[in-house]
Amino acid sequence: MKKIMVATDFSERSDMAVTRAAMLARQSGAAIALVHVVDDDQPRRIVEVEREESQALLDRAAQTIREAGDVTCETRVLMGSSFAGLVEAGAQLRPDLLVIGAHRRQMLEDVFIGTTAERTIRLVDFPVLMVNAPAARDYRHMMHTSDLSAGSQDALQRAVALGIGADARNSVLHIFDAPALRLVMVDTMSRDEQKRYLANERQDAMRALRAFLSDAKLEGIEPVVRYKVKATHDEILKAAKAEEADIVMLATHGRRGLAKLLIGSVTEKVLRAAPVDILSIPPRRGG
Repeated sequence: MKKIMVATDFSERSDMAVTRAAMLARQSGAAIALVHVVDDDQPRRIVEVEREESQALLDRAAQTIREAGDVTCETRVLMGSSFAGLVEAGAQLRPDLLVIGAHRRQMLEDVFIGTTAERTIRLVDFPVLMVNAPAARDYRHMMHTSDLSAGSQDALQRAVALGIGADARNSVLHIFDAPALRLVMVDTMSRDEQKRYLANERQDAMRALRAFLSDAKLEGIEPVVRYKVKATHDEILKAAKAEEADIVMLATHGRRGLAKLLIGSVTEKVLRAAPVDILSIPPRRGG
């Protein structure tokens, strides 16, 4: 990892993102680009004042980062809406990772469009780390997730290559289904038959996950399987809590046109509810 872009709106939420980005930069030797977007849909005089004040705040933050460790840090102020400005900055800087804070949601707008974080994640083609918790220490447990697809294997390999959880416990969670235990069929099975069936499905899921990891040529990653009792995003959140993960990796799926603006993916549902940090890995460009 050579360059980390971190977005800030100078809130406490963004301060957590800046702190985490600085920690990751010191660990990896990456340079930091601090970015702030000024809303240009207001009178020109106000825009200019905000631009100057924002630049001064960025410069002070960058100096603090430099003094705290041997980290190269540049600053950039852009004009536009929050998410459009971040997308533009990403296109200019081409970071290996974008770090953002957990943004406030604004009720009706978010039902249809989503938070700045969610909208940015949909539109950029590089990994995004959303920081939900104070950066008090290095990560201790990075929990990746996988549906065993080729896309999730690629996302896992790219997440590992970033080195974010290199010194932490790493696991991969796979949520498996047990179709025969659905309400339509469960009445035809005794309780013991249900238990045996679920145990067999769990073993099959674990074998499939181990084969997946072997094929990905990744070592030192613990396989974890969990039966899908509720929705997938609920099971991911429960597993993160049970396994004491402090960062969860999710692969996002490529979408085009109007689909990019719609809510509904597992990633977005986890983003909205997770108390821990979330690393989103997009599909490769053209993939």
